[in-house]
Amino acid sequence: MSSISEFQLLSVLAQEMNMRKASERLFVSQPALSQRLQTIEKEWGTKLFIRSQKGLALTPAGEHVIDFVNEVLTKQEKVRETIYSLQTGVSGTLKIAVASIVGQNWLPQVLKKFIDKYPQVKLSLVTGWSSEILNCLYDDQVHIGIIRGMPDWKGVKVHLFNDPLYLVDREITQPEQIVETDRPFIQFKSDSNYYQEIQDWWMKKFKTSPKRTVIVDQIETCKQMAFNGIGYAILPGITLTKAEQDIFKIPLLNESGEPLKRDTWLLGYESAFQLKQVQAFVEVMKDYITET
Repeated sequence: MSSISEFQLLSVLAQEMNMRKASERLFVSQPALSQRLQTIEKEWGTKLFIRSQKGLALTPAGEHVIDFVNEVLTKQEKVRETIYSLQTGVSGTLKIAVASIVGQNWLPQVLKKFIDKYPQVKLSLVTGWSSEILNCLYDDQVHIGIIRGMPDWKGVKVHLFNDPLYLVDREITQPEQIVETDRPFIQFKSDSNYYQEIQDWWMKKFKTSPKRTVIVDQIETCKQMAFNGIGYAILPGITLTKAEQDIFKIPLLNESGEPLKRDTWLLGYESAFQLKQVQAFVEVMKDYITET
């Protein structure tokens, strides 16, 4: 049976599929890494990797071994977390998956407070669309997730905050001016529920499609284009905390005259919320929300 350190070696090799990159991550020379791999393959009684000019490739046997290795390493990490949670103080690793917009505009301030208060905790952060965050939670890749919109989640679900949506432009001061302008509507790619929410508001308000549209891949690109006068955009308030003074921010209202808002939620399984590092993070996060 290979040791845990050898499992880590195999896992890194499978991630990198390159001897040079793997040796750099493992802080060993390539010849030493090659020798250790040969020893491990002899223990398993089969080739696990095939070398080529393009790098490494897993053999069929290697695929099974790597699946087993990763399963063992995951279980080892969970055991460590359980041990940490039984000890005094807060330590271990906190794995968070967060919607990109929250990760860019809100989470850094929370993480700063958390790191200052709990320096022994290691952080692992993944960002992406809310649908990707949910997949990370379903696959048990992270402890907690922070997403936007209304989640379909059966585990623990905590509402963090909501922020209003604004029409943002350097020229337009009233939504009604949209139907007259030739300026483009700048939109960013996002999860379908956010896009659909904007589409529903637009059609109820104007009964017609925008004259011109520009589609960009990132919300920050959309924001900067609007700030530089290229066109108008609809952006959540979370992105506008440091907006320029000469930018018009017009709140979007629903049919009842109430602000259209975007919700942000904290999600996780019950078992994750029993970990001390997760409990500590939730406490810091709630304190930050109260302060701001």
